[in-house]
Amino acid sequence: MTLLKIENLRACIEDTEILKGFSLEVGKGEVHALMGPNGTGKSTLAGILAGNEDYEILEGSEVLYEGEDLLEMEVEARALAGIFMAFQYPSVLPGVGMMTFLREIVNAKRVHEGKEVMDRLAFVKEVKRLVGFVGMDEKMLKRTVNEGFSGGEKKRHEILQMMLLEPKLVVMDETDSGLDIDALKVVAEGVNGMRDGERGMLVITHYQRLLRYLEPDYVHVMVGGKIVDSGDKRLAERLEERGYEDYGL
Repeated sequence: MTLLKIENLRACIEDTEILKGFSLEVGKGEVHALMGPNGTGKSTLAGILAGNEDYEILEGSEVLYEGEDLLEMEVEARALAGIFMAFQYPSVLPGVGMMTFLREIVNAKRVHEGKEVMDRLAFVKEVKRLVGFVGMDEKMLKRTVNEGFSGGEKKRHEILQMMLLEPKLVVMDETDSGLDIDALKVVAEGVNGMRDGERGMLVITHYQRLLRYLEPDYVHVMVGGKIVDSGDKRLAERLEERGYEDYGL
């Protein structure tokens, strides 16, 4: 069953068209990798899915999430509906404690779903269980959100958020950028641990190295603001060897 359907998505910023007829379908239980050179529109796509209003959506574009018009949904509504964004450069929230932040986002989602909020003891127990899985020091939980965190620590925090929220659709925007091998494995293990028959994932990346640990069902090549080729993991291996010369670059 289709979870996310993007049809002929065209978008521009400051009168420069970036996405030029981008189309993609992500079904439940599927992991899609989207690869492409710098400047081809990968992060623009992620920003639009997240609700970034800097981009102008042009006529003829359609983005459906579970059959609903995603482009008409507010940012908060997208998150509550089960869309999780992992960003290349996660934001720092000075003065906001990690545990306070995590509990607020989890309970906001539970309330939206008609569930009871988690009491403090149950929440702390669940967080501590997952902290070990993502390789995060429990001392980090006493700090403010991402303040003074290394790149790897920020990614571990994002994976922790993802596991707590249990989203329906995960979009990862070059989340492997600048990571050492240990942090890269944590990201891959976190994504692999969340794979099931209901959750869809879109992993946007420059590098094939993440895909060595995370085997996608589908690999897509994006050039010039749209998908120009699709295949399985062997396509990513070819890109590692040849780059984008087969696409005129």
